Parts: sequence; structure tokens; C-alpha cells
Amino acid sequence: MTENKSITDYLKILFNGILMGTANKIPGISGGLVAIAIGFYEELIFSLKRFDKTALKFLLKAEFKDFFKHINGKFLFLILSGIVISYFSTSKILEVLLNNFEIYVWSLFFGLVIGTIFHLRSIIELKNFKNICFILIGTSIGIFLSLADPAQENDNLYFVFICGIISVSGMILPGLSGSYLLLLMGSYTLIMVDSVNALYFTLTDIFSFNFDFVYDPERIYLLKVILFFTIGSVCGLIFLSNILSTLLKRFKSITISIIVGFIAGSLRGVWPWKTEESLNGKVSLFFPDFSLGETWLTLFYIIIGILFVVLLERFANKH
Repeated sequence: MTENKSITDYLKILFNGILMGTANKIPGISGGLVAIAIGFYEELIFSLKRFDKTALKFLLKAEFKDFFKHINGKFLFLILSGIVISYFSTSKILEVLLNNFEIYVWSLFFGLVIGTIFHLRSIIELKNFKNICFILIGTSIGIFLSLADPAQENDNLYFVFICGIISVSGMILPGLSGSYLLLLMGSYTLIMVDSVNALYFTLTDIFSFNFDFVYDPERIYLLKVILFFTIGSVCGLIFLSNILSTLLKRFKSITISIIVGFIAGSLRGVWPWKTEESLNGKVSLFFPDFSLGETWLTLFYIIIGILFVVLLERFANKH
């Protein structure tokens, strides 16, 4: 919990949220994966689980201070603030990097995923046949999702709400990319690009005391999209976190095994050597040409990603 933390600790939690939010916006990358790699995953899950009957009683009695303390409000507020900040800052930087250095960015992500699998190896008893089976099940599901064809865009607001519930699983289940699920449902551009940009422009207009956007039906619709998506995401977070926290308490080994499988299955989604026809099109993977200097530089970034997680794990164990 975040009680008795220093300002530096709070800034660190905020930065963790920024990293998580950035990851959530990248198809193939899971915010939950970042949470595990950095080391705040379990606190996130069990904090979200605190949205229970007791929390509801505090709200109904207007005991907001007790409610905030019960749900570990400082931690959740900082994480969610970081996620929001990332949508208007680091995600823009990441967009530039992906446009100009795409293969190197994906290679770093690929290394981070491998490093995370290496990090989780110590939690699971690999000699246990049951754990191996659940790892294979998780891997199979992850690969199946990565091979699925994207659907056509559906702009119905109720469907957007469902998209929020489903895509937020990327924050809860490491290795399952929420943005990639939006791609599969055909709503990535509508939700993660158009509606986020509409919100950004609206906030800019409001701070400039320009309210002409209220007469723009397209802008209003896109704001409704982000609203319905946000409500769905919140509902999904509370629902999924309660299920997962129970599973982690009662069946931790099996749950972690499936999560490791998800992560392993997500490797295809972050394979650096690929060509994309369009944002909603199919992705073709290819094997690298080792006669090229670019290939060796790409491998270097993969190693950097692996070492980052390994060193992060060792640092966390020492402290």
C-alpha cells in the first residue's frame, strides 16, 4: 500500500502508470506485462478488488475519506493518472518512434517480453506436469488470438461499452494485449485514435474558452465513444480484478502458469521482423537476414530488453 510514502515514491508510482498506459496503447503489448516487470502487479489487482460491498457502504454514507483509504486510493489515483497522462504524452512520442524506428522499438518490446517470462520462471514449479499443461493452454490461447483476423469497425455505443470491458483485460492479464483485442474487434482506430484525439482537442478548446465544439455532432459522438469505453473499462477492471485476485489466492500456481502462457503466446504479436498492410490489416512475419547490419542492431535491442527486466528483478530482490 502507499501509506507513509515519500514524494519520490509517489512520483515513481505515477511514472509506472505512464509506462503501463503507454503499453496499453500498443497492439501486442500488455499493460499487465509492464506491471509484472516493474513489480506493482499484485498491489494493482488487490487494490482494484477493494471495490466491494464495504466500499459501496462508504460511498452511500458519503464517507469519502474512508472509501479512499479502503480502495488504496492514493495508489490507484496515481496509476490511473499516469495512464491518462500517457495517452496525451508518451504515446505521442512512441508514435513518432514507431514511425521512424519501428523495428528497433518492437525488438525492445520483444526482449522485454522474453525477460518477463524469464522473471516469472522462479514463481512456477516447472517440474510439475499440471503447471506445464496450463502454460501450454495459456500459450495456445495467446497464439490463437494473435492469428485471428480483425473484424470490421462497429461504432455502436453499446458495442463500444463491451469493447471497454474486453480490452481492459490487457491491464489485468499480462500477455493479453487490450489494444490488440480492439484491433480484432475492429475498433482500435475509433477508440484509441479518433476518440482520444477528440478528447484532447476538446480539453484544449475548453482551456481556451472555446465551446464551439458543442455544435460539432462528430466531436460530440466521439466524446460519447470515449465515455462509453471508459465506463466499460472501469466495470471490466472491477469485475476481472475480483476474479483474478481470488484465483491468485486460491490457485496461484495454476493462474501464474496460464499468465506465463499468455505472455509466451504474445511473442508473435511483438515479433520485430514484420510488415503491416494497414492499421486494421493483416501482419506478415518474416525471418531476419543476418547479412544486414540492421538485423544485428535489432538483436542488440532485444538483448537490452531482456537485460532490463533481469536487472530490474535483481534490483527489486535486493530492496
